[in-house]
Amino acid sequence: MELIKTDLFGRKDILVFKNRPKSIIEVLQDQVAKNRDKIALVDERRHLTFEQLDRYSTNLAGYLQKEMGIKKGDRVAILIGNRIEFPLFVYAIAKIGAILVPINIRLAKAEVDFILHNCEPTVVAYEEEFVETVEEILLKESTALQGIKKINVEQLDSIYENDENASSFVLADIDDEDSLFIMYTSGTTGRPKGAIVSHINVIHSILNYQKIFQTDSTLKTIIAVPIYHITGLVAQFLHLVYIGGTSYLMKRYQNEKYLKLVLDEKVNFLFNVPTIFVMLASTEEFKKHSFDFVKKVAYGGSPIYLQTLQTLKEAFPNAKLHNAYGATETTSPTTLMPLEYPDSKASSVGKAVYGAQVKIINEKGEECGPNEIGELYIKGPMVIKGYWNNEKANEESFEDGFWKSGDIGVVDEDGFYYIYDRKKDVINRGGEKVFSVEVENVLKRFPGIVEAAVVGVPDEVFGERVKAFIVGEKIDQQFIEELKSYCHENLAKYKVPEYFEVLDSLPKNAAGKVMKEKLRAQVSSGSN
Repeated sequence: MELIKTDLFGRKDILVFKNRPKSIIEVLQDQVAKNRDKIALVDERRHLTFEQLDRYSTNLAGYLQKEMGIKKGDRVAILIGNRIEFPLFVYAIAKIGAILVPINIRLAKAEVDFILHNCEPTVVAYEEEFVETVEEILLKESTALQGIKKINVEQLDSIYENDENASSFVLADIDDEDSLFIMYTSGTTGRPKGAIVSHINVIHSILNYQKIFQTDSTLKTIIAVPIYHITGLVAQFLHLVYIGGTSYLMKRYQNEKYLKLVLDEKVNFLFNVPTIFVMLASTEEFKKHSFDFVKKVAYGGSPIYLQTLQTLKEAFPNAKLHNAYGATETTSPTTLMPLEYPDSKASSVGKAVYGAQVKIINEKGEECGPNEIGELYIKGPMVIKGYWNNEKANEESFEDGFWKSGDIGVVDEDGFYYIYDRKKDVINRGGEKVFSVEVENVLKRFPGIVEAAVVGVPDEVFGERVKAFIVGEKIDQQFIEELKSYCHENLAKYKVPEYFEVLDSLPKNAAGKVMKEKLRAQVSSGSN
């Protein structure tokens, strides 16, 4: 697919696909023309064909436009999990030209309150279980939130199938730079920031997934990660709409249910964080079955350990394995592992996607050469236009059209990228830099270790010392002494953890990422 240069969001010389859909609406309409009666979505209550997804979302759009007064540019916030109502709102809001604000359903009330005040929606739609949360927020005296309309999605079934709602509906005129979503980041370093995702961002991401992974309409996926996160929404749901595949929505991940669904429906495209695959492959039930029907396995969101990769190869012998690296700000992928690659590149997060410009900048602000460590700066058609109502973040996070990722890594002479750490997670021990991923990789190779995470412990002499949190079975003092010896054999002395703490599990957020800020909060225990 040909790439051409254009200006995008005021940024010069952005490489874009020349022949591309204009919007996600066009993507759906194309599939209706090709596969109108094919199943597009399945959840615990129902299934929808591509034609029903298109028709029901138009009926919902007509209702929202007529009864709720939603117009182009308005924000609509939703507290909806992995169920069919979520995709229906995605398309209904897109057809109006409004902006969808998916809110993490696991957030505390104060966090939801902040997001609603920041985006100032016209309407907030929610599942029944969030009625009390929404009511309490909207009943507070607040000029910004007065007049917001509410929708309980449990009461919309008759709206979806009422074609009269579409009779007065007016489809918005969409430009591909128009805002589509405001997706709030996790806020681990402060208040969450609302990343403004546009149609052109999503289009380039789903085209890159299709082109690089070579996906097609024979694929089925389970969306077990939250659909309100960028992976579930773009890498899976909207990607599968584009290729004409089928998505199964799982409300909450459970090993047994996930495994049964994979086997019963012959789900052949699995996309998850590595932790999920490790948990799945370790179960006795998993070991009883063959998964030779699985065609593609993708993973991202946290580093892939070499032993995890070997587990995946054995578990899914006929599957292509793809690491993926990106962020909400890059509308999912920045780099993807190609269809074929040598084993020597297995720990890489892949090559830059089509249209992406990635440079690595060192601490002096200079661009690095191959295998030189620095921060990844990213530019391209998948990079968001900016953050909603947050000029400070826009000024700090963008430079000459590049988004500053905060991730530390290198690119090798063949164009494969490797992520070492978050900039804020690099440990500085007496002037020596310790990348936690490198240490964690060694820890994970030791028999008996299930999970490991490394953080820095404040120290008056060295600035920081290395502490490891480990999860495993039958870990006693002798085990830890043997683990220390193993680390000394495989790491420079300054990288070897000086403190060890055993946990039942590592704290993770809704996307399955280890929350190191929570581990840092308990480093004062100093167990060893």
